[in-house]
Amino acid sequence: MEISRNYFCIAEHNIEISFNDTRINNMRLIMSLERFRIKEAPQDILFRLSVDDTIKPIREKREHIGKFETGNGNTIVARLPDGGYQYIIRNLKGGDCCLLQTNHDFSDCRCALNGNFNMRCFGLNNALMLIYSFAGSLKQTIMIHASLVRKDGYGYAFTAKSGTGKSTQVSNWLRYIEGCDLMNDDNPIIRLIDGVPYIYGSPWSGKTPCYRNVKARLGAITRINRAVENRVERLSPVGAFASLLPSCASMKWDKDIFNSVCNTVSSIIECTGIYVLHCLPNAESAIICHKEITKR
Repeated sequence: MEISRNYFCIAEHNIEISFNDTRINNMRLIMSLERFRIKEAPQDILFRLSVDDTIKPIREKREHIGKFETGNGNTIVARLPDGGYQYIIRNLKGGDCCLLQTNHDFSDCRCALNGNFNMRCFGLNNALMLIYSFAGSLKQTIMIHASLVRKDGYGYAFTAKSGTGKSTQVSNWLRYIEGCDLMNDDNPIIRLIDGVPYIYGSPWSGKTPCYRNVKARLGAITRINRAVENRVERLSPVGAFASLLPSCASMKWDKDIFNSVCNTVSSIIECTGIYVLHCLPNAESAIICHKEITKR
């Protein structure tokens, strides 16, 4: 059976996704990547993922790492004898959607999907986010849980716990700050290039279908905190690190990846304002925030 190979460029990193049986698994599962497609096979590849439902779980000599809640399901992680990893990705109903196996640096991966169309979509998209985050972390690239707006060529990311109001703040920027546009609403990507931080849209945007292949200079990162009045607080380097790191995809049990994420976060903090917006969900909060965090 002919293998279907597909190439994409996400935050200026090239990836390859191949499907071994396109009757069941194909690009319909990951339509959000179409805007990131490139026609020719690139020489420099961040990672390759083979989608092959004949892959079986590795059960011997594996080290169980843990079971982790992801907000939309849970993932079981084990370390393999060769230093790679095995993941079982489950949805909120506990259904096994994807079996993922990787090498130690996530450059070579393979997965088997399971279940109906929605389960396969869920499994493959979550596997791709996971692989991209960890392969990218070794290349001064991090994926953060944030909503992202662009203004005058700069990207402004807003982080918060779910339900705290980051999407509300972004909506207020789009409504009340002239010249803004939405770059991503859940999982933008930050890259350091020659010491300069840039932020990108991605094919993963949560419930909002904002899959934009766009790039901007990183302007600021702001954490939303509900309060009884509107004010902006610029964080110290220590406070900024503590604020930003939890928003980044990482693996504390993998020394190389965790150290790389920490080093990238530290470099971003050195040249980027990290803030907390104590706010009400109103227009004034957006106006005050915009005025403070866009100062050059």
